[in-house]
Amino acid sequence: MREDINAFEMVSHQGKNCQKRMLILVFALAISLSYSACRADNSMPNSASSKMPTEISTKQANSMKINIKVKDQVVTATLIDSKTTQDFVSLLPLTLTMNDLFGREKFAHLPRAISEEGERTKTYEVGDVIYWSPGSDLAIFYRHDGQEIPDPGIIAIGKIDAGIKTFNVPGSVEVTVELVQSQ
Repeated sequence: MREDINAFEMVSHQGKNCQKRMLILVFALAISLSYSACRADNSMPNSASSKMPTEISTKQANSMKINIKVKDQVVTATLIDSKTTQDFVSLLPLTLTMNDLFGREKFAHLPRAISEEGERTKTYEVGDVIYWSPGSDLAIFYRHDGQEIPDPGIIAIGKIDAGIKTFNVPGSVEVTVELVQSQ
């Protein structure tokens, strides 16, 4: 009989240890989940590598827009919020001769280098307005040839809203770039 009581006490004692372990496990899980939930809003990295190119090229900053005049046509682009874009806007208005490159983009040398603090990428979409820092160039992609951009990559500063075919012409084009003033 005494052995039965000892066995019962032993099982009862093991049950209490199991309950304690389970309680600790549930408590740890609850803390982990609440920590993850608190971090959810602040844990997104500021790196372009974690974003799809589409997200980079369409991120809008206060709906800031530029007009790009080519001959008698005006094309509007929405700018991205970055230090590179802000520095680019400080140069406006600009009149540039944009040369053709690889049958996919028009590019022009800016009067000076601008900030390189924007997000870099090696991919692009048709309509992207970018900064190429090795040459201090502004470029607009009007056709995609499937090629990746070489190092150090490009910094997107905006996206053409409509009318990209305006740039798909042979040779150079003279453009005037101006900030669209808010009404």
